[in-house]
Amino acid sequence: MWDFDIGRSVSIMMRTWPFIVFRMIVYFGITLAYIVATGTGASVGYGVGHISTDPDGPLSFALWGGVVGFGVVSIAVYWIREYILYVVKAGHIAVMVHLIDGRDIPDGQNQIAYARDIVTQRFAEANILFVVDQLVKGAIRAITGLIGGIAAFLPIPGLSGLVSFINTVIRLSLTYVDEIILGYNIRINSASPFETARQGVVLYAQNGKTMVKNAVWLAVIMWGVSFVIFLLMLAPAGAILFLMPGQLAGWAFVLAIVFAWAFKAAFIEPFAIACLMQVYFGTIEGQVPDPAWDARLAEASSKFRELKDKALASFGGSRWGTAGATG
Repeated sequence: MWDFDIGRSVSIMMRTWPFIVFRMIVYFGITLAYIVATGTGASVGYGVGHISTDPDGPLSFALWGGVVGFGVVSIAVYWIREYILYVVKAGHIAVMVHLIDGRDIPDGQNQIAYARDIVTQRFAEANILFVVDQLVKGAIRAITGLIGGIAAFLPIPGLSGLVSFINTVIRLSLTYVDEIILGYNIRINSASPFETARQGVVLYAQNGKTMVKNAVWLAVIMWGVSFVIFLLMLAPAGAILFLMPGQLAGWAFVLAIVFAWAFKAAFIEPFAIACLMQVYFGTIEGQVPDPAWDARLAEASSKFRELKDKALASFGGSRWGTAGATG
């Protein structure tokens, strides 16, 4: 069914426990910020609402206060996304890549410093990594259409509605492709992160059927686990909101989603990335990027064209080289 080894991925997660703890601190810290901001906003709004002559004033103001608090934290998370990508995600991917390749990595807190050095060598500044990440995400959107989506697997007439739905599932399953390309970028010792990302995207596209098949299986597993986590988080989220003023029961649903997101980001995401990197590195073994796919992607995606332009402007970007053959 799938080509990844679940046991090996779990082992990699256990070996990188300092980053799992780090992820827990970061993402559950964000969750706590959401809770505090929402509760404070609701409390302030509830108090201000008593000034209003409207009998429903306190409840209405409490609701809007919670919305404002939730929104403020969302904006803050948006602005620190580069830091999270650079320090948390990229660092964790770096040590996972080395484990997949059979290299020794430090244990304990030294592992985080070790990963930071690797990421700094590949991406001197966080904004460079962020630009590469955004361009890769944009380029990946074109791949589903180019490989024919589910039609390549299910060429049955009269099922256009089902095909459309499953193609949507496939697009959602491509969430972690940018992390896979980041892993490839860290793995390949090239002079230009833009050129290596360009190669990584082309290699992904030319092996799209294999990668999408595994991504869909993994997405189904993850969505099932995430839904169970969401149901389990409804109770503690409801208990927290029980202590807040006003009728804010609806926020229990929202906070349960935030709890589930934090758990998913801390535990499920690294598992998924470890699985997909296994498949990707094994599949591209001995391959070089296909110029035909490079041309097709450039024609279909403006983001890929921008990535290609930046690669060509950087050292070594005017030629493919043999980096794609490294396994």
